[in-house]
Amino acid sequence: MPGVVPSPNVWNAPDVYELENLAVDRGGRIEDAVRAVHDWAGRDVLDVGCGTGFHLPRFALRARSVTGVEPHPPLLRRALQRVRALEPAVRDRVRVLHGAAAALPLPDASVDVVHARWAYFFGPGCEPGLAELERVVRRGGTAFVVDNDATTSTFGRWFARSLPGYDPLAVDRFFARRGWDAQRLLVAWEFETRADLEAVVRIEFTPQQAAAILAEHEGTSVDYAVVVRSRRF
Repeated sequence: MPGVVPSPNVWNAPDVYELENLAVDRGGRIEDAVRAVHDWAGRDVLDVGCGTGFHLPRFALRARSVTGVEPHPPLLRRALQRVRALEPAVRDRVRVLHGAAAALPLPDASVDVVHARWAYFFGPGCEPGLAELERVVRRGGTAFVVDNDATTSTFGRWFARSLPGYDPLAVDRFFARRGWDAQRLLVAWEFETRADLEAVVRIEFTPQQAAAILAEHEGTSVDYAVVVRSRRF
């Protein structure tokens, strides 16, 4: 679809990415930070770039309605399968649509809370998606963008090393100029086994980078810094 930014990690290895989703932030600090700004209980929620739909059931337990939007058809099908497996009372509150952040398939002023985690909104270049948020979020609603913090933590150092052209301070300035707040959190990858950690590292980095990372880091846990950006509309 036009404007779609491919995500090789989840697009090419959705089963391994599921391990990553399960491992990241087991303590729920990201969700706590979102709720502290704008609780989604009883609200209409949009998950942009929902992937396999991992977060949809969590939102649906308390939201009035949940819409997942995903551009990649294989992931869209997985998200639909996940939703169909929910108990009817929860399933009836969730829908999954084919679409992209730059052209959301939703009416104007139709959602209260938007969640986008590691999906599309990476700074300069995401202006069409930001304009779509302006269109679909009701007045008084809030959009959240959860992204890596490349300025600190073990994972942040790996991330920065793997993308030397990425400028986290420029991304911060980009969002700040547009009225977004930022909260920085230290969470963790916490895997059940070393094999799971190694598999995830290999989908997130090139073979050479992954080999160096796994040679220098032992165990099954990695400290991981994130930035939770938010804007009230």
